[in-house]
Amino acid sequence: MAKGERLAADGSTRACPLVSIITINYNQAETTRQFLDSCRGLQYANYEVIVVDNASVPALDTVLDQRQYAHLRIVRTERNLGFTGGNNVGIDQARGDYFFIVNNDTELTPTLLDELLLPFDANDRVGVVCPKIRYFDLPNVVQYAGYNPMNMYTGTATPIGLNQPDGQLYDRPGFTNFAHGCAMLVSRAVVETVGRFADRFFLYYEELDWSQRIKDAGFLIYYQSSASILHKESVSVGQHNPLKTYYLTRNRILFMRRHCSSVQLTVFYLFFGGCVLPKHLFGYMATGQFQHASAFARGVLWNFTSPSTSPV
Repeated sequence: MAKGERLAADGSTRACPLVSIITINYNQAETTRQFLDSCRGLQYANYEVIVVDNASVPALDTVLDQRQYAHLRIVRTERNLGFTGGNNVGIDQARGDYFFIVNNDTELTPTLLDELLLPFDANDRVGVVCPKIRYFDLPNVVQYAGYNPMNMYTGTATPIGLNQPDGQLYDRPGFTNFAHGCAMLVSRAVVETVGRFADRFFLYYEELDWSQRIKDAGFLIYYQSSASILHKESVSVGQHNPLKTYYLTRNRILFMRRHCSSVQLTVFYLFFGGCVLPKHLFGYMATGQFQHASAFARGVLWNFTSPSTSPV
């Protein structure tokens, strides 16, 4: 193949579209440096990397030598815009035909972009393609191999293969219900049709909300098992941070408010109020996790005062 060409899904050669790799840095200069080093190993040549420096202290460009990374642009924000706002800034700055939304706590494999582009060649209704996500520290354990449907009465949806040993079961590509915010290749057509992430989510459930809006617009979401990425889970927030409890609680309810029918939402409120709320509040209080109990309660109460219908 000539320079600037790639092998398409049907075996023909096509031009390499520009892929904008968008990631967020928040006080994680070393993690971001490791991510950028992994980008150097990509065999796909036509890409740019946009790092949104989300009000980090110190600023990323003061501790990272941009001259070491030919494809890199750093975009600085003066306040922490969260996952949604940070990625939206990156999308606004991106020049690509495709946007690869990816966590900075990941390491890319050499053929990742090549494999992620193939489903777009095969079906023009595909709007988003996600790779298999495995844990960096446990590379034989799966975090994501597609998504199960959302239960519209309980507000729960789980990644396929979560915490399971990798194997042939997860090597089957195909259409799936939701993208994973850790790593998702999105066509520019999706953004032009659907819009960007809803800023109001800030952190967590934002990719589920975006995925639902993308599907409602007629696009398909695809799991590409031949593409693979390694994820250093919860470097940015931490596994046991009350902030995570707050946003997971708040945004679970917000998602349901935005996407449920009136009947589904009524059943969800009964389920959440009768089962989820007492279980979590009493559980946190009984184990002395008072900050988590407060975060959970604040996440619930937020939904009483904030509208759900705004797209941002």
